[in-house]
Amino acid sequence: MMRQFRQVDVFTQTRYLGNPLAVVLGADGLTTEEMSKFASWTNLSETTFVLEPDDELADYQVRIFTPSQELPFAGHPTLGTCHSWLASGGEPRTPGTVIQQCGAGLITIRQDDDGLRFAAPPVVRSGPVEEYLAGHIADILRISRDEIIDLQWADNGPGWIAVLLSSADAVLALRPGPTDLDIGVAGAHPPGGPAAFEVRAFVPKNGATDEDPVTGSLNASLAQWLLASGRATAPYVARQGTALGRAGQVRITADADGIVWVGGSVITCVSGVVDL
Repeated sequence: MMRQFRQVDVFTQTRYLGNPLAVVLGADGLTTEEMSKFASWTNLSETTFVLEPDDELADYQVRIFTPSQELPFAGHPTLGTCHSWLASGGEPRTPGTVIQQCGAGLITIRQDDDGLRFAAPPVVRSGPVEEYLAGHIADILRISRDEIIDLQWADNGPGWIAVLLSSADAVLALRPGPTDLDIGVAGAHPPGGPAAFEVRAFVPKNGATDEDPVTGSLNASLAQWLLASGRATAPYVARQGTALGRAGQVRITADADGIVWVGGSVITCVSGVVDL
């Protein structure tokens, strides 16, 4: 059966310099096995499948797959899927606000002049990281334990541990070894720099380490930690993907109620149909 298909670039204003995402629209009727097989074939970090919602408050439902597993939530798939749904003619119940149903529940997405932004979901695990684990993380990053300024559980689904280093240069200098953890690393740029923070995301892959170009879920929980601890003030921009030759820009804002919003631009690169 032919279904609408998009491949989009997320968290960038320059085509092919963000984080790509495959989106299958009108995916109702596909089995989990069929979705998983197609996501494995695309070999992108995530592929999403848009379905009719079964929650009356939602505008659409999305299932998010990596090549090897299904995720309850992920950031760049949230913005990329919403962009694709709107571009295909989707109309939200409330103009300017889209409600996405996913494994993590209902996610609010807002449209603004700069693109889209989603409300950061609450973390499912926060707090200090055990010291033995902190030492293990330092070994993975191939730095000394005392080079880590602070670290915190920042798990909003993917299992992130957020690590703060002394500077953006220290983040860019990292050459990690194999990891068995999802590790997000941040360091501040000096005033007047290209962004407030440099961010990198390292995840396990086949016994080695893969680096994600631009990561919405990490930036969401990282922002919640940095803002709550007074290490950052909103609004700010995080830069990610530099070490991979990408130009990711993640816009962080917070409203009066303390809700953190994660925003970015999305560009459609491929539009057509796929036989699924």
